[in-house]
Amino acid sequence: MKYNEKMYGLGSKRSIIREIFEYSKARAKEIGAENVYDFSLGNPSVPAPNDVNDAIRELLDTESSVLLHGYTSAQGDLGVRTAISNNINERFGAEINPNLIYMTCGAAASLSICLKAVFDEKGGEECIVFAPFFTEYRVFIENAGGKIVVSKPQEKTFQVDIADFESKISENTKAVIVNSPNNPSGVVYSEETIKALCEVLNRKQKEYGKVIYLIADEPYRELVYSGVDVPYLMNYYDNTLVCYSYSKSLSLPGERIGYIAVNPKMQDAEKIYLCVCGAGRSLGYVCAPSLFQQVIKRCLNAKVNIEAYKENRDLLYDNLTEYGYECVKPDGAFYLFVKALEPDAYKFYEAAKKHEILVVPCDDFGVNGYVRIAYCTSKETVLGALPAFKALAEEYKK
Repeated sequence: MKYNEKMYGLGSKRSIIREIFEYSKARAKEIGAENVYDFSLGNPSVPAPNDVNDAIRELLDTESSVLLHGYTSAQGDLGVRTAISNNINERFGAEINPNLIYMTCGAAASLSICLKAVFDEKGGEECIVFAPFFTEYRVFIENAGGKIVVSKPQEKTFQVDIADFESKISENTKAVIVNSPNNPSGVVYSEETIKALCEVLNRKQKEYGKVIYLIADEPYRELVYSGVDVPYLMNYYDNTLVCYSYSKSLSLPGERIGYIAVNPKMQDAEKIYLCVCGAGRSLGYVCAPSLFQQVIKRCLNAKVNIEAYKENRDLLYDNLTEYGYECVKPDGAFYLFVKALEPDAYKFYEAAKKHEILVVPCDDFGVNGYVRIAYCTSKETVLGALPAFKALAEEYKK
């Protein structure tokens, strides 16, 4: 029997995050969930805002079945796209219109569509990502026919190393993905970093006489602490596509709803939008969930309670650094990027697992010797894990 060996490989071996998550579920059945400190998956514990549940009830009580459960236009309901474009313009002054918005099944679909839209199927084109990066970028890029190129970060801060970034750009560079707030580090790229990055891109576009697309992956935009600002990339670079998801901002990961926004200042913006529509069609990503398109329309300004995440962040950061762990304090998202207590992050993961602590080794994220802690868990999980983290650190000191 013949089959696609590459797809078999992706299906038969889950990502390290999913492998740990599945182990966690099995372990919880054995010893009880309260005894497993699972920090593997970015699955929000903070409930969706009341506005979301209220909107669902109102829609079910007042709107027709066709609107809620029927097909929308392939690119999404026009009223929903109009509301989103208006919201973007009010917040960021982007002057976008609804015919440059494409509704998607979450950020993964947004990224896959954008990459498929801009990459040449003949191959040979490259996409630069900044380490540490979300592991599935590699899958999305290669599936679009591109080649992933990794730019190393600044040590300690994990901001973009502009010199290293510039050295990775070539005449084959077609796109650059920026993820801020970052998964897995929680770092927010500063305005200084973004300006320097965009200056390099503008210069390289002129040098090579071609467009280089900037793809902003923004599922964590709303999850920032202490008033930290997240630069809106359309305002810094014309050839920008924004991939957004409500999975984290409204605690709706299982509903798979998001959008792509094409910068109206982009070269051939309308044609690129049609490429997005075509890529969505070719991948089968048309007509995002109808009910949740309407929910989003009514909840564009709703927010989750990020104070719960901040409390978990501070508990973990303050205690782990006291125990001797090294990590950058995150300004956004809900991840702590922690230096393993030995060079091999996988061996450290196995040592932590003996204490029922489940963290994600980050070699596949492009930075060796670190693990990711997803602190979007309950506070009880964090408090329960602290003695285990302390015991693990003491074990290494011995």
